[in-house]
Amino acid sequence: MQIIIINGPNLNLLGKREPSIYGFLSFEEYLKHLRSSYPDIEIEYFQSNVEGEIIDVLHKVGFLYDGIILNAGGYSHTSVAIADAVKSIETPVVEVHISNVFSREDYRHISLIAPNTKGMIIGFGLDSYRLALESFINNTEVR
Repeated sequence: MQIIIINGPNLNLLGKREPSIYGFLSFEEYLKHLRSSYPDIEIEYFQSNVEGEIIDVLHKVGFLYDGIILNAGGYSHTSVAIADAVKSIETPVVEVHISNVFSREDYRHISLIAPNTKGMIIGFGLDSYRLALESFINNTEVR
């Protein structure tokens, strides 16, 4: 099984940025743990602060991979272009957010991406990524 995790803007600062919300662990540290916990799954990783680069990767893997775990960060609430890219591909996407976006600012309560995804996992910290991965392993396809 081939899964890619795509992280959007500011997620390269995990472990440093607002640790009261996002924790003290870097994503690279978490990814090592995730890969060691699932050695039979090929887990690739891409992070960018640039909207177009995220879209390019979605186009590249969106017809080849078994699943995409996408944390588009702030783009989740603003990017029609990323939402359209997710809608245009065949690979199922699970949208992930580390924090509970519904307990934060009102503008974070809307995801333009979510209607085009298999599902959404929010508020479980970095473990949200593991839960998304489990949804692909257990083949809980609802799309």
